Amino acid sequence: MPVKANSGDPVQPDATFGSGYPATLLGRMSLVPRTPGRRVLTTARGSQSGAFGPVEWSLLTGVALVWGSSYLLIEIGLESLAPAVITWARVTLGFVVLIWFPAARRPMDRADWRQTTILALVWTSFPFLLSPISQQHIDSALAGMINSLIPIFAASIAMVFLREVPAIRQIGGLLLGLVGAASLALPAASQSSAAAWGVLLAVVAAVLYGLGLTLTIPLQQRYGGPAVMLRVLGVSAVATAPFGIAGLWNSSWETTPVAAVTVLGFLNTGIGFLLMVGFAGRVGPTRAGVAIYFLPIVAIALGIVFRSEVVLPIQWAGTGLVLLGAFLVSRREH
Repeated sequence: MPVKANSGDPVQPDATFGSGYPATLLGRMSLVPRTPGRRVLTTARGSQSGAFGPVEWSLLTGVALVWGSSYLLIEIGLESLAPAVITWARVTLGFVVLIWFPAARRPMDRADWRQTTILALVWTSFPFLLSPISQQHIDSALAGMINSLIPIFAASIAMVFLREVPAIRQIGGLLLGLVGAASLALPAASQSSAAAWGVLLAVVAAVLYGLGLTLTIPLQQRYGGPAVMLRVLGVSAVATAPFGIAGLWNSSWETTPVAAVTVLGFLNTGIGFLLMVGFAGRVGPTRAGVAIYFLPIVAIALGIVFRSEVVLPIQWAGTGLVLLGAFLVSRREH
């Protein structure tokens, strides 16, 4: 329920990319004083603590479908493009998409630029560089499976920042999701020792994704998803440019890979992160991670259809555990 503002308190819109709380109250919710000396590494609770409603489930579904297809698009892009080129292209194209949203051009307090820059580095720069490198050694389905660990990392980091433990039901859901993710990933990883390096890189990327998901909450609640992501992707476009330019010499411009990366940038990065930031701002860092549980399901389905990948019975069982864990985590927080 939106909180009535006192006189002079600007109010964020109570919509998908806003929270409905006065800006001064948001400063208290995020546990950070609105001064130039505020802490940089911080998070906040979501604006909607109840069970998921139509808006939350719609955002979750959108994130799952869009991000779940990213691994296939990266795999196609790697057929002719260097990993760093894929990274640079996707963040730059995502930035171009968000420029067209009026809400993305909302002014941001200079005191928040430090956290925004750190968020860009740990969420859309370093892990975006690691992911395509890892997929040179593992297939798209396994990459999606490993990233289902993101909610575990996000919840653990949120516990440290918020100094509290989630409800027993949510802890149970997170553990079920972890078991399910292991059931999905371990059989594929054990088939080839050459995949170990790719798995390690994917896990490191998952840790960084979890940290980024946690750090974005207070910024989203102050400025809305479009404004945050425009700046995050802009910083990442600059940060990854040297790597992308260097990678051009090891790339060839073939139609299908270029088309795949174009979709990856416009849809999966620009629109996808917009949906995820809006979702995280509504439900908080712990429960927002539940969307990631669905990524391996989408990745497996696309791998079967487009890459003729084989899914073992234990992986189907793991999918069931992931869904059950997602249901438990989505329940009311308290």
